[in-house]
Amino acid sequence: MIDDFAKEYLHNDLREIREVMLWKLDGLGEYDIRRPLTSTGTNLLGLVKHLSMVESRYFGEVFDRPFAEPLPRWNDADEHGADMWATEHETRAEVVGRYRRAWEHSDATITALAIDSPGHVPWWPRPDVKLFNVLVHVLTETSRHAGHADILREQLDKSTGTTAQHATPHRDATFWEAQCAKIERAARAAVTEPDHAGPHITFT
Repeated sequence: MIDDFAKEYLHNDLREIREVMLWKLDGLGEYDIRRPLTSTGTNLLGLVKHLSMVESRYFGEVFDRPFAEPLPRWNDADEHGADMWATEHETRAEVVGRYRRAWEHSDATITALAIDSPGHVPWWPRPDVKLFNVLVHVLTETSRHAGHADILREQLDKSTGTTAQHATPHRDATFWEAQCAKIERAARAAVTEPDHAGPHITFT
């Protein structure tokens, strides 16, 4: 049946991208997985913590199958943003362990329900959904944050990729300086080309 194929296809993609998220923590110390790496505080361990909440809510209360552990409420002003970073009292093992338990809970929901099983997402404009909608949404959100994690990890040690097998080959600083200089030259040349539309920019 196409419905069973679609559910398993999406579920397998979700399983794979979850592992990518955790791989982004491998080999890093406590400070680097926690420290803010953007102007808004985005950090690697916080992304994992956030996705625990995403999975537990969407595959939990949306289908009346609540996750057993307490997590920050999405609509609680006092808790706003609390799922996006780890406090000094939360260990890596606790955050990662909770994410894995959220997977198990999600997997049980996905396995138990048909792809057209109804759910209710009260914070969506069209709250009446099916498992298909939620699977696509969670897969999309996890993939989006895996992209964030890839950029954050690249800032730390120039590592990119989805698995150790497919990681960026190790290059020294001289290689990357030359690569960035080449890209910078191309960007500047494109701006000064007369055929390129847009305002003229003068570099100093």
